[in-house]
Amino acid sequence: MRLIDYIINPLRERKPGRGLLLFGISVVLTVIIMAIFAPWISPYNPTQIGADVFAPPSSKHLMGTNNLGQDVFSRIIWGSRIILYVVAIATTLSILVGVPLGLLSGYRGGKVDRALSMIMDSIYSFPSLILAIVIAVVLGPSPVNTAIAIAFVYVPTYFRMVRGQTLSLKNQLFVEAARAIGVKDWETMRKYILPNVLPTVLVVFTLSVADAILTEAGLSFLGLSVTPPTPDWGYDLRVGQPFLLDGYWWLAFFPGIMIMLLAMGFAMIGEAINERLSLGTR
Repeated sequence: MRLIDYIINPLRERKPGRGLLLFGISVVLTVIIMAIFAPWISPYNPTQIGADVFAPPSSKHLMGTNNLGQDVFSRIIWGSRIILYVVAIATTLSILVGVPLGLLSGYRGGKVDRALSMIMDSIYSFPSLILAIVIAVVLGPSPVNTAIAIAFVYVPTYFRMVRGQTLSLKNQLFVEAARAIGVKDWETMRKYILPNVLPTVLVVFTLSVADAILTEAGLSFLGLSVTPPTPDWGYDLRVGQPFLLDGYWWLAFFPGIMIMLLAMGFAMIGEAINERLSLGTR
């Protein structure tokens, strides 16, 4: 079955996980549309300072304004670009590094497997957020550096999953047959093992994206991602947090709810696909 079928089929068929998948895809697509069409749907310049400070949500400002008079709704729209940009780079890098290393380690075994497993287990043993903070501090605050820090943290996740799958697949009859007819190791891994690992990679991808969103928001909250006045959900959450006790709830509420919804959307997609894979296995 093609990889795309794990997403398309549950949408067409009334099977377990369909509701989760529909909700997750709708949330993710909404944020992606916001990011793509931000210049056209944003009512105000997100970095422009205005005189109307701490304005509550109204028809003029749908999500109110912050302490600088900036429109919160506009900053939410433009902030979607930053978080998607960082998470996309981070997950792409972690997949490009973790998947090939996992294939190599599981297939070759021996000293290569022991060395790579020791390195990855050492990275994996650190709390992910703390390790990302350390790397981000060393590299300096910028979206690209934040993406690199997050990618470094999640490489062991893909490595461990792909390695485990490869260990169970490399002794299957179709792999043995490929070796018997003289197929090279890299060709065997690419043509015979990787396609069988990809569905599980997709599940790990969606779940790791959800976690990466929270990590990016945490780094932004600590001032390690973007620099002011760049709109970012985590940064805006930090700016609005001190004003909660003064009754200006909208400053932190809307960035926080968007972080939660986007992370939940990807997590639900992952859970739905995982449920689909589990049913297929049974």
